[in-house]
Amino acid sequence: MTFRLRQIDTAASGREIVRETLLDRSSLTIGRAAENEIHLPDLAVEPHQARIALRDDGRIVVQAIGTLGFTLNGAKTTSATVDSRTGAELGFGTYRIAISAEPDGAVALTVRVRTSAGGPWDEADKHKFSLAAVLPGKRRTGWTLAALILVAFLAVPVFSHLTRPAEAQHSVIGDRSWSTGQLNLAHHGLEDSCESCHVKAFEPVSDDTCLGCHKAIHDHADAPQLDVARASGGLGDRALWAVAHRFGKPGPGACSDCHTEHEGLHVPIKPAGQKFCASCHATMDRRLPATSLGNAADFGTAHPQFTARISTGAGSVKTVRVSLDDNPKERSGLSFSHRLHLDPLGGAARMAGNIGAERGYEGVLRCKDCHRPTEDKARFRPIEMERDCEGCHSLVYDRVGPTFRSLTHGNVAQMIAGLRATDRSPSRITGLGLTRPRPGRYSGTGRYHANFAVPVSGEVLLRRALSPGGVCGECHTPDFRNGNWTVKPVALTERYMTTGWFDHAPHLRETCTSCHKAGQSSKASDLLMPKIAQCRTCHMGEDNHKADVPSTCAMCHSYHPGDMAPFSRRPAPLQKSASLQKIE
Repeated sequence: MTFRLRQIDTAASGREIVRETLLDRSSLTIGRAAENEIHLPDLAVEPHQARIALRDDGRIVVQAIGTLGFTLNGAKTTSATVDSRTGAELGFGTYRIAISAEPDGAVALTVRVRTSAGGPWDEADKHKFSLAAVLPGKRRTGWTLAALILVAFLAVPVFSHLTRPAEAQHSVIGDRSWSTGQLNLAHHGLEDSCESCHVKAFEPVSDDTCLGCHKAIHDHADAPQLDVARASGGLGDRALWAVAHRFGKPGPGACSDCHTEHEGLHVPIKPAGQKFCASCHATMDRRLPATSLGNAADFGTAHPQFTARISTGAGSVKTVRVSLDDNPKERSGLSFSHRLHLDPLGGAARMAGNIGAERGYEGVLRCKDCHRPTEDKARFRPIEMERDCEGCHSLVYDRVGPTFRSLTHGNVAQMIAGLRATDRSPSRITGLGLTRPRPGRYSGTGRYHANFAVPVSGEVLLRRALSPGGVCGECHTPDFRNGNWTVKPVALTERYMTTGWFDHAPHLRETCTSCHKAGQSSKASDLLMPKIAQCRTCHMGEDNHKADVPSTCAMCHSYHPGDMAPFSRRPAPLQKSASLQKIE
């Protein structure tokens, strides 16, 4: 029981291609699905439409297994029995299967595509409704259109540019076809003034053109240092740059290497991708051995531990950068315990509950009661004693009638002068053992009332204020210099991480203590800055698609240092590196 399957295809030239296969089995399936023995790739055919079986008497049984059925010699049916010696034609969509008997006893199944309902498709029918007879050939048409494109979109704009007067303000004819897209919204005003950026025809935009408007932009680092730090490419890269320089392209390190335009009106000019930073910073120590910067290529996998800029001593203006791996201690000149203030069962919480309505506290002290964000929610305002502390830590040291006298905070000399000028006796009689008040003008509020207690001098008050439990010594460290009492200067750090940028606004859903372990800190010297591992719970590198926030270098760092740069660095005019000077 053998089927001989012949599949006939027609080439573009009209030549028939015949593929023949012997199938030694008693039945075959027909359908669009590829697993059928007779595969008919036609959408008009069901995936499994019919089965052909060979009986012992040589007859062929065709049975539909789908819902569409088939045609037998042009008649629609769902089952049929065919004598292979007589032959028949089955129809499935656009395919026809001719059944016939072979001399060797095999049953031949010849499959071909029906090309025309009226008969074989001939060459004359192919051109019956075609325009090929009245139009030029494809090659001639292609060359003609190519010439028209060159004239309309190259020759005409070039001729218009070369022949217009130098003072003319109108645009070049046809130059809009050269634009790859609209300018960004920031540059949209230059949409009809191409020469504002493209100063020289057929040359890329130079850095000098960019700096004509962006005057405040300055170098990422000193130009000679940038040339050394930049990773040099291989021979191929140098060859490409040599060709680019011949055509006036600036770089490497030019503005256009990172900032691309003509991307669309509402498409922002995005910062450069991570690879542009990593090309230098991944192996920075190889080219700049003296650098203090660690190698960095990916925030999630190749980034050094954070470094914080802290004061080297109380009141010192000198700061140093220390890795958080070293668990640095800060010397701010204050004595303060976050744990004491945040303890919900402690004395600070009870005091906050007592004065909550007056100061806006919510029963217990919270971070926001002292640390107040700036208007943009990016950072926090400096701590002010009168606003943030005096609600609990009163500066009152004396009372005269209904009036309270307070120490002057922030001016130590003024505070000391005020206390030393205080030389008084108690305002009421104490220690005399009297059981009833004196009458008339000798009463406690009378003109001749006297206090016969021991007077308290201003020097004693000063020492009490500066003692460890005094109104000043409770938070400040007393000091004795040049024969005078004082306190050690306070140095509150405004920004610890000065080489990167952090914005608290996107992190408002997080609690303060999820990053800053303030509830565990009992000393002011504890540096409560989170390490990189804490940030990596959400932020990973640019290519990490499993991270909650895939983060590029530009999310925290700026190529052009500005307000987020180290405080000691001032913006400087942009200098041309050696690579840019070569092309001038």
